[in-house]
Amino acid sequence: MAFSFHLPDIGEGVVEGEIVKWMVSEGDDVELDQPMVEVMTDKATVEIPSPRKGKVRKIHFGEGEICPVGDVLLEIDDGAAAGASPAATEQRAEAAPPRGNGSPGPRDGAAVPQVAAVAAAPEVVDASASVGRVLATPATRKLARRLGVELHRVSGTGRRGRVTSGDVRSYAEAPPSAEAKAPAPGAPAARREAPAPVRVPIEGEEERVPLRGLRKRIADNMARSVGTAAHFTYVEEIDVSELVALRARSKEKAAERGIKLTYLPFIVKAITAGLRKWPQLNAALDETTQEIVRKKYYHLGIAAQGPQGLTVTVVRDADKRSIFDLAAEIERLGNAVQDGTASREDLSGSTFTITSLGKLGGVLATPIINHPEVGIVGVHKIEERPVVKDGAVAVAWRMNLSISLDHRLVDGWDGAMFLQDVKALLEDPTLMFMEMV
Repeated sequence: MAFSFHLPDIGEGVVEGEIVKWMVSEGDDVELDQPMVEVMTDKATVEIPSPRKGKVRKIHFGEGEICPVGDVLLEIDDGAAAGASPAATEQRAEAAPPRGNGSPGPRDGAAVPQVAAVAAAPEVVDASASVGRVLATPATRKLARRLGVELHRVSGTGRRGRVTSGDVRSYAEAPPSAEAKAPAPGAPAARREAPAPVRVPIEGEEERVPLRGLRKRIADNMARSVGTAAHFTYVEEIDVSELVALRARSKEKAAERGIKLTYLPFIVKAITAGLRKWPQLNAALDETTQEIVRKKYYHLGIAAQGPQGLTVTVVRDADKRSIFDLAAEIERLGNAVQDGTASREDLSGSTFTITSLGKLGGVLATPIINHPEVGIVGVHKIEERPVVKDGAVAVAWRMNLSISLDHRLVDGWDGAMFLQDVKALLEDPTLMFMEMV
């Protein structure tokens, strides 16, 4: 009999996943716990093992397609007796949690609690609709709000008439009818239509690579950030001569503990102190309730280049960590990204982000905000520059910091004062330790 394996709930708040790579094909024999497929969610990329031994009978979603949580991902012929009850054969697999980057699986020898897959994608009633009930996942509903689409006007092509993200995008891109142009009395004005997709003609030798996986996630997130937040950027030059000297004195002590000490832990500590003083920068806008959410915890995102593209790792509770502890954690996260073992917790939940190219940091950039945060700091290269001190030209270690902020929540004066406070701490690092709690 064919066993239907449904995409399990692979993370809090995750309602769908993109199929990145199939490791099996229809007709293949699979063993229990054999890796079957890589699935990317908003949280991380996870590897899902086979829930049982058998033969792959049918794959329901191809690479690059979106599978909602609870939908049938594939069918496996497990050789069960044909007389088994329908309830038994249709029961969801109690598969071990997928081995997300760094999560040990059953083959690692550790006992892993079994997680029952969700029976079906959640049914959501569109509160804005005045007629009937609309089947849609939370992600689709959120997309509809962002594009100004009323769900009850969209014809669903999903299972049992469910409205999918593709249905919403297609409706938003189609020319509105006369009926659609007339909003209901008291309804909010619809947002501007999404531009029509651009087709790139073939004009010579070229290579075409499917936009999927992490690169597509980056593209979607960047476009959403630019289309949502009102970006503005402020830049400051900083004299880091004392910081350079402090790091040089501290490198040996760090090495004794097996820690590679870079400038980033000092920058994280200075930014965290600044966020304590300017809480409107450690915030997010809840668009569903129109509330500014000022967060009392400080999870600093570190954006860096990984093997598959730009990845934001998260240093949790940065305000409670020492410089050496921050250095060790940043190094651990960087290594986890490089070798593909970063967990969902390592890659989600940041409240403010720092982006740095290290020695290749350049002179100036206008970084894009990591939505739904309201600020991001770009760290640029530290180099010796000629400066004027006491009327004479001297050489000093200088660095530029650029900060992009969401003008909807942060005024220019607040953003500039925040960066001035960060500058003061980096120019006199001894003050940084006085800010510690």
